[in-house]
Amino acid sequence: MSWASPEERRNLGHSRRKQVGRLQNDQLSIKDRKSPPLTLLQRAERGRVPALLKLKHQLMAQSPFVFFRGAAPIMAADLAVIPNTGIEAQICGDAHVRNLGAFAAPDGRLVFDINDFDETIRGPFEWDLKRMAASIVLAGRESQHKETAARDAVQHCILRYCDHMRAFARLPLLEVARFQVHRLGDIQPVHAALVKAERATPLHSLDLLTEPVHGKPGTRRFREINGCLSRITGAQAEKILNALAPYREVLEPQRQHLLSLYHPVDVAFKIVGTGSVGLRDYCIYLEGNGPNDPLFLQIKEETVSAYTPYLQHSHPSPHNGQRVVIGQRAMQLQSDPFLGWTHIGSRQFLVRQLNDHKGSIDLTDLAGSGLIAFAEVCGELLARGHARSGDPLVISGYLGNGEAFAEALAQFGSLYADQTEKDWQTLRRSGKVELTKKRTR
Repeated sequence: MSWASPEERRNLGHSRRKQVGRLQNDQLSIKDRKSPPLTLLQRAERGRVPALLKLKHQLMAQSPFVFFRGAAPIMAADLAVIPNTGIEAQICGDAHVRNLGAFAAPDGRLVFDINDFDETIRGPFEWDLKRMAASIVLAGRESQHKETAARDAVQHCILRYCDHMRAFARLPLLEVARFQVHRLGDIQPVHAALVKAERATPLHSLDLLTEPVHGKPGTRRFREINGCLSRITGAQAEKILNALAPYREVLEPQRQHLLSLYHPVDVAFKIVGTGSVGLRDYCIYLEGNGPNDPLFLQIKEETVSAYTPYLQHSHPSPHNGQRVVIGQRAMQLQSDPFLGWTHIGSRQFLVRQLNDHKGSIDLTDLAGSGLIAFAEVCGELLARGHARSGDPLVISGYLGNGEAFAEALAQFGSLYADQTEKDWQTLRRSGKVELTKKRTR
């Protein structure tokens, strides 16, 4: 692609308003759905562990917000039938308020950023913002906010996004690449997540996930935790341990050396998340300088992004674990030093540390003023991720001052939250779940 001047790039963004006016971003065309929502979910669940699908549906039936967390394939299809700007960046693909969290940077400091990239892909930048807008409204409803307050939080999120994108458009490119958001620790929901992350040390994980082996002093193994964690032994464990060899090859040399000083002790199967339930997720417990030096690696199955069928330029990644790593590194300022990918047979996996100083928010953290404060953080971090992986001049050229765009996204967020509640009720009536007591707001 030929080089374009800053003015040409800004004008390109401005010209995309003819393709999709900023106020047109409130559009939702449910009547144009090509497949029912549960059919879309069923397609996305092909190849998953059949015995775990019932659990996934039970989790999604808990509330509209939990349903939303597991319904990225539905929203991807809904976004695909409405006009988009065509202004691309690396998108998280599953941008919602629970997919931001704290974790340890390579230098040991705790950072807070977007931290789930299973659906990441290059796509229209506004798709992340529309998913985030709907999640803010749903989270607001679940944390007992009035609808006007939830919509106001969306506007704060999007205006903060626009403010930062305009600032990024004025900065030297290298400064954009290393920009840090410094005020995060002052935001109560973020502070709560950082406190959780500070406690989530490897030794804490050792106590939480493992137990002493009777009759073998100094030896530990994974606990059996009903509905969450189960040990794997024998030939199956050997297959998982063999996946460390191709994983090691994709690490930087200094990480390869560090990993070589650890030896595997035990293997387990872990049930994680909501949208990921049914995918194969393994944990390996390793020890370095004795039992007080544990390392826990998570080997998480990755399939194609939910957005792949709807992006004409997109070709399925030759390795979906690698797709996630590339997307994560493109959007995050700092990433897990043990981030990599591997395969077990024909299945593709992401590899990362498990529970190393990780902490996320709870919806209870969003009560009162917490919702708006956290929504602004979401806008800032999405802006940084899109500016690092896209072109802030083009995006800011489209956005302008952001007020019209923010107003449209607040409307879209409410409309999509309403639709999510209808889809949630469809799941509850489908016979796929055992209903408990009636949910009240």
